[in-house]
Amino acid sequence: MGKADGSDRQVTTGPVDDTGAHILHVDMDAFYASVEVLDHPEYAGKPLIVGHATGRSVVSSASYEARRFGVRSAMPVAQALRLCPDAITVGPRMERYAELSRQVMQIFQRATPLVEPVSIDEAFLDVAGARKLLGSPAQVAARVRQWVREETGLPCSVGVAGTKFVAKLASGRAKPDGLLVVPVSETLGFLHPLPVGALWGVGPSTQSTLANLGLRTVADLAATPVEVLERRLGAGGRRLWELANGIDVRPVETQRVEKSIGHEQTFEHDVTDASTLRRELLRMSQQAAHRLRSAGAVGRTISLKLRYSDFRTISRSRTIGEPTAVGKRIYEEVAGLLGEAWRPGDRVRLIGVRVEQLEPDARSPLLWDPDEDWRDAERAVDDVSAKFGPGVVAPASLLGTRPRQVGESDHYRDRG
Repeated sequence: MGKADGSDRQVTTGPVDDTGAHILHVDMDAFYASVEVLDHPEYAGKPLIVGHATGRSVVSSASYEARRFGVRSAMPVAQALRLCPDAITVGPRMERYAELSRQVMQIFQRATPLVEPVSIDEAFLDVAGARKLLGSPAQVAARVRQWVREETGLPCSVGVAGTKFVAKLASGRAKPDGLLVVPVSETLGFLHPLPVGALWGVGPSTQSTLANLGLRTVADLAATPVEVLERRLGAGGRRLWELANGIDVRPVETQRVEKSIGHEQTFEHDVTDASTLRRELLRMSQQAAHRLRSAGAVGRTISLKLRYSDFRTISRSRTIGEPTAVGKRIYEEVAGLLGEAWRPGDRVRLIGVRVEQLEPDARSPLLWDPDEDWRDAERAVDDVSAKFGPGVVAPASLLGTRPRQVGESDHYRDRG
């Protein structure tokens, strides 16, 4: 895997055999930080941290100049500033990032209709059908990079390979602002020297298990009988063996469906007040419900996440009879979970709501629907928000003062 600071960058500079390498992974470089530099040219060439400059905020993104000091995404801002005390710190502007993300995704659609967005700042493209119009995969990748730079002013890196997994690894190695083609015939040569941690699904625990087996490189894992891996790792053992041997048959999915939708909030100061916690749950339940309705989806499982002042983290969930996209229903369930899980006086550092087991909203009308009035009311709020902007209409209980907060997440990340 490429280092986060780009010090081991590898790019394709001349003609290369890209036959069969029709999968592109396009990743925006330090996306949030790059947007801030775009809008504030005086930040160019300087270490920049995107994150609130408060004790509990975490780094949302960092420029490559800051990364060379060891700054990483998800690191506490306080720690990042100790590593790089001269860094400029700016708060995130999610609406601006989302605006540019939409523009970038439209550019990808110009190259091919087969686009699979992975997050706000990356996507897979299948360009097998673009050869007649735009050229070979490497030529399409170069065009995409050029279009993104010319039309948005932002840099991106592209990996070109025969599979999604290898294309993603290649884009990481090409960072920042590079293009790397991995010829199909050289796939194993590219993969096998890498550490096992480069494989999808290998976290610290799995890496420790593999190390106990003497498996430290992808080549080690590829040479291991798949039955051995299945005995130690279960069904995931075969998946890792396939990746290690360059096998990844997943297509680019244009109708990618989210598995869950949720929001989390970290407080600047620990919260012990039940009404404050319930108010935050209501706010996040309304946000989650709005995203569900926008996606034409409903969810069946409602989950609560609590992180206490000692960093102990718990999750509780409840599966409901009828899937929902109604904020009031989500709130009622998650508030019930709070009543079961939280004891008065416990100091809460982070709280979160998540809706899981999503499915398309294809419900038949029920003879009696207890949420019908609320569903209609929330859809009316959606219409008002679409016309006049978010936040114009909100539940009365959310109009009071919110506790100071340092980091809100809707489960999108800027990693590159």
